[in-house]
Amino acid sequence: MSEIINNSRKRIEELKSVFLKLHSGENPDTLNKHLADMFQTIPYNEVVIAEEELVAEGLDANEILKFCDLHSEILKGKMHAHVSKRVPAGHPVDTFIKENIEIKRIIDAVKFLRISMKNANPDEDGKVFMMKLHAQLNLLSDIEKHYQRKENLVFPYLEKYNITAPPMVMWGKHNEIREFLKSIFDLLAQNPAFTISDLADAYDLLAEPLLHSVNEMIYKEEQILFPMTLDTLNEIDWYEIYKQSPEIGFCLFYPEEKWKPESVSDDESARENHSGRIMLSTGSFTAEELEGVFSSLPVDITFVDKDDKVRFFSHGEDRIFQRNKAILGRKVHNCHPPQSVHIVDKILDDFKSGAQSTAKFWINFQGKFVHIAYYAVRNEKSEYLGTLEVSQDVTHYREIEGERRLLMYEEK
Repeated sequence: MSEIINNSRKRIEELKSVFLKLHSGENPDTLNKHLADMFQTIPYNEVVIAEEELVAEGLDANEILKFCDLHSEILKGKMHAHVSKRVPAGHPVDTFIKENIEIKRIIDAVKFLRISMKNANPDEDGKVFMMKLHAQLNLLSDIEKHYQRKENLVFPYLEKYNITAPPMVMWGKHNEIREFLKSIFDLLAQNPAFTISDLADAYDLLAEPLLHSVNEMIYKEEQILFPMTLDTLNEIDWYEIYKQSPEIGFCLFYPEEKWKPESVSDDESARENHSGRIMLSTGSFTAEELEGVFSSLPVDITFVDKDDKVRFFSHGEDRIFQRNKAILGRKVHNCHPPQSVHIVDKILDDFKSGAQSTAKFWINFQGKFVHIAYYAVRNEKSEYLGTLEVSQDVTHYREIEGERRLLMYEEK
């Protein structure tokens, strides 16, 4: 075996040479073996430096984007992150990693659907499989928030420290994944009468490369991006990312743990999170009082902002339709089954245009008679701010007769 190269500069030059050979069409397996002969492990930062230098030396960044999956493929098992820092619960990197665990669960569920299709009659109606696939892809589309937090919060800090190639390449791969998702949703919408055979073909054409790309992105994040950011960003940088993350939202997981770096004093943290009174036009609340009011209301409330993103839901003891914090920041269209998305779109469109301001439904649900109302929320200038959903179990109201004028408490 060749003498192991342990000089950093030589490793970087060798990596650059291997990447260029890969771009020229050499067999990845041959290059993989060559790397195994030359290196025991490759520090992640040397991979980053090699790509940065190739771009600086004139290699088109799109070339790096085009071949970055192959870069990862030939480096698998050889990269060493050298991460000595362990992140506490609630830290942005901890949240990213826990989101990746949930993303992998969705990937496994989608792959299981494909296995199930193989055991079914290919000529049968694929409607049931299509609905299951659509539901899982709806969940996977929540990955948008994961990527937006990287693009809008993490990447700017890397660029501040003159690390530009990895963010640029990753952003390009994010866009490819977005295109895969859009294409498969479009295909399913245009072909509602798929047989199982048709659906299997669509899966192989679009879902398979989608899942592969998402898996590859998880590998790049956990082997390169997260170690690199932990080595580069300081605690104040991370605290800024932490504070701004809820505005974008979280993907399939909501971090319940609070995090504050040791370098931020309790006084400073208290000032930033000061729960002074929230002033409204007819009075004021503390944050605690407002939470209590919403929790005490005999109705369930969900607010969707003007960009169709879920921003708030109340959490009383007996919610009719269960919600979890992972939906915050998510497009409301992706929170409904495919059969009802067109109704949601119709309501939002009519509210935004001003054609309507309320929409009401009543249904039988799990032994309850439920009233559901949607209200357009507007400011004093009649500008659309969002939509409020109010759901209430009105079963007992239908049984009320006569009057009650005396004080009587309900049985607990």
